[in-house]
Amino acid sequence: MPLQTLEPRRLYRQIADQLSTLIAKGEFAAGARLPAERDLAQQLGVSRPSVREALIALEVEGWVEVRTGSGVYVLDRSQHAAAPVASTEWGPLELIRARRVVEGETAAIAAATARRKDIEAMTHAIAIMRELADRHVMPLDGDRAFHLAIVECCGNVVLSETVQGFWDSRRGPIFTRLGGYFESVKSWRCAIAEHEAIRDAIAAGDAEGARAAMHAHMDRSHQRFSASWRRANLPTQAPMEARR
Repeated sequence: MPLQTLEPRRLYRQIADQLSTLIAKGEFAAGARLPAERDLAQQLGVSRPSVREALIALEVEGWVEVRTGSGVYVLDRSQHAAAPVASTEWGPLELIRARRVVEGETAAIAAATARRKDIEAMTHAIAIMRELADRHVMPLDGDRAFHLAIVECCGNVVLSETVQGFWDSRRGPIFTRLGGYFESVKSWRCAIAEHEAIRDAIAAGDAEGARAAMHAHMDRSHQRFSASWRRANLPTQAPMEARR
């Protein structure tokens, strides 16, 4: 028998596969509520963020439904079409932690190398974010432009392509679904203020301040997506529109 190519399996994918197997075997019947994130994390010996990523993947794939303020419920698979998540998709919360490491350093480098045109590009990106948020449109275009303007100051194509790849993975189905629960005009305005703090530190040539501001931004982003489901957007609330 010929050898088969092996692919590394992301932790959230392993958790999702284990839960979906239990659901398929009838351990959790249609309509049943799954154990709380905290309980699942303890039983599986993993972190709560990894469990959250797995639950969102299962929702995207039609296995469960997240009901804010109530819990996560098993769906009747015969009534819901499957939409498999690509095995290569990164978990959103793990991605944010990786971005913290890399983009903290690119911000510090930018503080030492940025020119006036670079600061102007960051300022323009923030203005785009604010204008879109005011129209209740997710300001993803401005957000992307801001982070790319920072890494461009490094003059390193590997770093530029890495940060671009990090950011573009934000448009994947798991991140998009998670954002639907926790992103709002209020959260984006907080993020815009965090971007301004990063820009100001870079403009002042403060490398340590720029690194700290980027770290704070990524930590707060992680906190926003890790919040209790009770703080998620209610189904009756109009979510922010995604710019197409």
